[in-house]
Amino acid sequence: MIESKFYNKKKNTSSVPSNILKNKIRTFITKCLITIIITLILLIIFKMSGDFKASFNKYVYNTSLPFTDFKDLYDDFFKGTKTSNKENNSIDVFTEKLSYSNASLYKDGVELTVSDNYLVPALESGIVVFIGEKDDYGKTVIVQQMNGIDVFYGNISSNVNIYDYVEKGSLIGESIDDKLYLVFQKEGKSVDYKEYLN
Repeated sequence: MIESKFYNKKKNTSSVPSNILKNKIRTFITKCLITIIITLILLIIFKMSGDFKASFNKYVYNTSLPFTDFKDLYDDFFKGTKTSNKENNSIDVFTEKLSYSNASLYKDGVELTVSDNYLVPALESGIVVFIGEKDDYGKTVIVQQMNGIDVFYGNISSNVNIYDYVEKGSLIGESIDDKLYLVFQKEGKSVDYKEYLN
């Protein structure tokens, strides 16, 4: 009689964990199915809505990301921590202003006549967001300045890397010949170079 009580007690306790396990599995499968159903419903709604697709394409593919805003936020959050080349007590050797002998309109910007292999300084502090070839400008570096203006430095061999922070007057690169092309853009639209050219 004592053995049968022990056996019955053991049998009842082993069924409790299996019921808990079954309930957890059932709950997990239910949550997965509900997630799949909601995802499918949302995909169908978004597929039928042309406005969503157009807005998504505009903001994801056609809008540039303002890295300078993130840098300002970072500097504010860390109370004046600066991302610059002056860390470790190093001193900038190259700090120049732009000098040229002639300026004339060229495509969306300006063509400057400079000396051969001219060392090109950054007009303002900013972040390098592009390095590569651009039609009609050759090898180009684009700096997104802290003032919200994107500057294309065309016809130069780069001395910086993508996403580098450059200080005003620091070296961007070297002109390939005696021509330097500059384009100034704000929110993807060209602006008059005379306002920004020193």
